[in-house]
Amino acid sequence: MRLSRPAAAGLAVLGIALILVGPPLYASLRGTAKPAAARVAPAAAKGPRTVFPEGRLPRLTRADGTRRTVLSLLNAPARMTYGQFVWNDKDVPAGETWVRVDLGRQMLSVFRGGHEIGTSVILYGADEKKTPLGDFPILAKSKDHRSSTYDAAMPYTLRLTADGVAIHGSDVREGAATHGCIGVPLAFAEHLFASAAKGDVVTILP
Repeated sequence: MRLSRPAAAGLAVLGIALILVGPPLYASLRGTAKPAAARVAPAAAKGPRTVFPEGRLPRLTRADGTRRTVLSLLNAPARMTYGQFVWNDKDVPAGETWVRVDLGRQMLSVFRGGHEIGTSVILYGADEKKTPLGDFPILAKSKDHRSSTYDAAMPYTLRLTADGVAIHGSDVREGAATHGCIGVPLAFAEHLFASAAKGDVVTILP
């Protein structure tokens, strides 16, 4: 499902934001002066994650307008690059799993019970085959899926649409795009595949 593209010049023509990868979610929320829902209260760094104080918890909006409360975020590097991810679900209790994809920042975050347990740089669709926006319940899981359309391996597939758009393991590198899927590093895809279940919602934002 991955579609290689020439670096630099070709990417400029396509208009794909693949040169500078956005900061992880906490760095992006901290200090923002945008909507009130995105402002965060002072928080305490606690080991690998930042925990927000009770009563002043930030909330993130899904595509349908509903909001999800954030209890903690991972302390990821200030800026991540291709192939990088952070996964740490140690001591995070069971709870609803929600995946948030921010195409503009080229980042994906995984939440469980309000705690961020994973974040990764992603690939997404080229202009001629854009990644769809919205809230998508996971329709099916397939550990060793192979695309019949593109004859390409799609390991740890989480299928989101009837026409085959999915999150799957990929070679996340500069100069690459997809045919509409969301590509994540293989090791991250394995963690996500083990944590997500059919019916869990994936929100894809512009």
